[in-house]
Amino acid sequence: MSLLALALAPGFAIMLYIYLKDKHEREPLGLLIKCFIAGIFSTVPAVILSRYGSSFGYGISDNPWITFVYAYGVVAFSEELSKFAMVYWFAYRNKNFNEPFDGIVYSVMVSMGFATLENILYVNQYGYGTGIMRMFTAVPAHASFAVVMGYFLGKAKYDTTESFKLKLFGLLGAVLLHGSYDYSLFEIRNYPLALLGAVISLALGIRLSRKAMREHQLASPFRFTKDKDIIS
Repeated sequence: MSLLALALAPGFAIMLYIYLKDKHEREPLGLLIKCFIAGIFSTVPAVILSRYGSSFGYGISDNPWITFVYAYGVVAFSEELSKFAMVYWFAYRNKNFNEPFDGIVYSVMVSMGFATLENILYVNQYGYGTGIMRMFTAVPAHASFAVVMGYFLGKAKYDTTESFKLKLFGLLGAVLLHGSYDYSLFEIRNYPLALLGAVISLALGIRLSRKAMREHQLASPFRFTKDKDIIS
């Protein structure tokens, strides 16, 4: 039970943090739970796509190009595309998606469903040390990728002329950060200093996430309505 609690803790802490950051018009808990469960199921198409990509000979290799394609084009793309599809299917078209920040909220909920199941599997297999390490690395990384994706989905929802381009930016932005993070970790066995790449990718993702959340908080159409209600 303690291993399970360790695996669950980071994802639930991040979801609570994002939920509380949604200051102006919070989302219904039922829909948030549905998105979290959708994130768990998003692992299925991600695994299928990843195995399909690997069938072409891509994987962690002594050849940096093969590892590069595997990190970006197989692992990162399959996982982020699966999460993107779940956000779009379950939340993007929902009437409760009614302010830019909602893109971040729903993307993080789906991503934490994915990351939590992944975390349970890793912690169950490798134990406490892995759980503690992933608490401060892999799970926050998944969250930062989701915030970047959700930032662009939030903009796409209310910019019909640039909607497709913004959605594409959201998906590719998450893939780029995710791929950079994974590629650096995959190359550690050949180049120990590659660890710096993972640290930089995670730090950049967190920095971009903070800016994205702040921008969408300020862009909320409910911001001034709430202030007006308080005054009245």
